[in-house]
Amino acid sequence: MNKELKATLMLVTAAVIWGSSFIVMKSAVDFLTPAVLLCIRFVLATLFLTVIFYKKVISFDKKAIKGALITGTCLFSAYYVQTWGLSMTTPGKNAFLTAVYCAIVPFLVWVVYKKLPDAYNFIAAILCIIGVGCVSLNGDLSVNMGDLLTLLGGVMYAAHILLTKHFSKGVDGAAFTVYQFIGGSIAAFLVALLTEDLSVVTYINQSVIFQLLYLAFFATAVTLVCQTIGQKNTSECKASLILSLESVFGVLFSVMFYGEILSVPVIIGFILIFIAVVISETKLSFIKGKTHVEEVDC
Repeated sequence: MNKELKATLMLVTAAVIWGSSFIVMKSAVDFLTPAVLLCIRFVLATLFLTVIFYKKVISFDKKAIKGALITGTCLFSAYYVQTWGLSMTTPGKNAFLTAVYCAIVPFLVWVVYKKLPDAYNFIAAILCIIGVGCVSLNGDLSVNMGDLLTLLGGVMYAAHILLTKHFSKGVDGAAFTVYQFIGGSIAAFLVALLTEDLSVVTYINQSVIFQLLYLAFFATAVTLVCQTIGQKNTSECKASLILSLESVFGVLFSVMFYGEILSVPVIIGFILIFIAVVISETKLSFIKGKTHVEEVDC
């Protein structure tokens, strides 16, 4: 098997697992409160990744740990708001509305680093706004609270990308990720301690344990390895295009296993958001036959 094919398969694997994680999270959050769920997920993910990257973790630059912990706190915040939203909306909507962060990032870069978005970014933003309206607006033009929280989570994911770009420069990516999860674990524990009932963990049954292990091991550790190796051996354009399928798989799994019913406006909204994500991530370079590489000067 050549490297290009192997990379493609690994990226598709990551997209499929991430897509499936929405219904797993939906099932788990029906039993556990968001911060408790994320605390357990981050702690388990930290343990799994520390075992895999032990030497890199213990030799990680001490000065970079602070940045990783800050980034991890932001990551927890994004996950927390998204998971809170998931408890009030469907996995399919949660998957696609979270994906709008791809179109938000260039505009955050504009605000923070004064780097003007290009025409593709503006087109993607317009399509995203229309798509979000199709997915989220009710007949009376009101918005479901779960959808609104999910969108807020998308904004926070975009902020997390900027923080990662800023703090991870010149350091090992795997070790940085581990310390991110440590930061996320601490933040999740503090939020759970102050706002939620920690005793719920004593009632965790076998099915929830399997869900937590799936989220921590497959949806975190395995996907990280797949994404890292996959992006290393293929173009950024192709990698972005494949990984953007996460939202599509999220809807497919939601329809097949959660029983989500899609209306025509919602389907149209999903299509518009997906097109917006593809445009934002690739600049349509796969049509023009060019490799797109976007640098964010953070």
